[in-house]
Amino acid sequence: MTAFGKLIRTTAFRLTLVYLFLFALFAASLLAYFAWNTRRLITEQITTTVNVEIGEITAIYNRRGLHGLLTTMGNRALRPGANLYLLTAPNGQALAGNVGSLAPGVMSVHGWSETAYRRFDDQDKTDHRALVRVTEMDNGFRLLVGRDLEERRRLFGIVAKAAQWSILVVVVLGIGGGIFVARRVLRRIDAMTGTTKRIMAGDLSGRLPVGRSGDELDRLAENLNVMLERIEALMTGLKEVSDNIAHDLKTPLTRLRNRAEEALARSGSEADYRAALERTIEESDGLIRTFNALLMIARAESGQARGNMDDFDGADVANGIHELYEPLAEDDGMTLQVKTAPAPIHGNRELISQAVANLVENAIKYGKPEPGVEPMKADAREILIEARREGDQVLLSVTDHGPGIPEGDRKHAVERFVRLEASRTLPGSGLGLSLASAVATLHGGELRLGDAHPGLVATLVLPARAGGSDRLAAQTQDVPQKAA
Repeated sequence: MTAFGKLIRTTAFRLTLVYLFLFALFAASLLAYFAWNTRRLITEQITTTVNVEIGEITAIYNRRGLHGLLTTMGNRALRPGANLYLLTAPNGQALAGNVGSLAPGVMSVHGWSETAYRRFDDQDKTDHRALVRVTEMDNGFRLLVGRDLEERRRLFGIVAKAAQWSILVVVVLGIGGGIFVARRVLRRIDAMTGTTKRIMAGDLSGRLPVGRSGDELDRLAENLNVMLERIEALMTGLKEVSDNIAHDLKTPLTRLRNRAEEALARSGSEADYRAALERTIEESDGLIRTFNALLMIARAESGQARGNMDDFDGADVANGIHELYEPLAEDDGMTLQVKTAPAPIHGNRELISQAVANLVENAIKYGKPEPGVEPMKADAREILIEARREGDQVLLSVTDHGPGIPEGDRKHAVERFVRLEASRTLPGSGLGLSLASAVATLHGGELRLGDAHPGLVATLVLPARAGGSDRLAAQTQDVPQKAA
């Protein structure tokens, strides 16, 4: 397709032609109305003038008779730019006036008519047009008074010529403006098309160009760029997940196979086989928990869980998690405390409960004081779960007094399968903080990692439910899956 062909097929060019047609139609209608109104006004002036003259001539005839009528018409016919006058006898013979010839039958019709005529003193042989009125007088005399329509014709011609030039100018400027607008839009669309082709070819880093005009194309490009950034982040996350699954799940799967192979190779007792099967089941449970955590993260990041949103109190979630994990914390030598205030939330209760549970599990697992270091505080083995509202936000936090996470590693710690050096000796998949971060993002919030001096403060910051200041009734107890 040629460049001109692409140009005339653009929506901008077609819309310009539509607006051009409408504007030209409006201009033509306006000029036609002006011409018609001007014609009507001139006709009214002619009829008024002729009626006045007929009234004057009739009055003279009534006062002075035929001789006075002939004298008056002769004098008026000799004036420069005079009207048309003609007086005929009952037999049709012309008695006075300046009309040399008329269209046949004009003098026999009473009232107004438009006719062709010639004056006595016309040098050319061209017929002219006039608007005349024929009046029958006493004794059968007929009086014609009229006025030439050349002035009306000339004015109408001026308007018609102006209309032609105006429409021509409108068409030229409209087509020129349409080509300019279409080329400008087409240039931007071609730039967007080139970027989308690069993106379809696999270059997800491409972005649509955004101008400085702030028009609808700029707003569209900005929104598409935000969407592309989101898609790129999801694709990058998918690639990282695939790589991490291939890397991090290879070891437990290999260990699972080796144990099964070892159990088959050894000719042990039934107790040995049972122990091997129990270890295999335990390892399988760990893999299932990892896959469940990955599925839950995928649900949260894709927004599929938005259909299960409900109103509830974050304090109920904190109390439920405290009741569920308090025995586990005591078995590990830790003390689990809870501090709550009304915290109304609109969200997915299951996912938020799972996120808080992951933070508590991490605190129990990694929040112990470092070995060989004397605790500075009496409550060094205490873990605090808090739920409260601050302004238009709800904070669900878990605080421990362990070694914490260095500030430089906190951003990296929320990625999938990431396990810092201090935690590699402990069991886990490295998905707990990643799930908590994904749940917070799903609800329009964020996961904040802070310093407890010493220890870590992990806080889910979520939007508070609008108008939700009353504590909601506790629902069924939350029993989250382990994904820490």
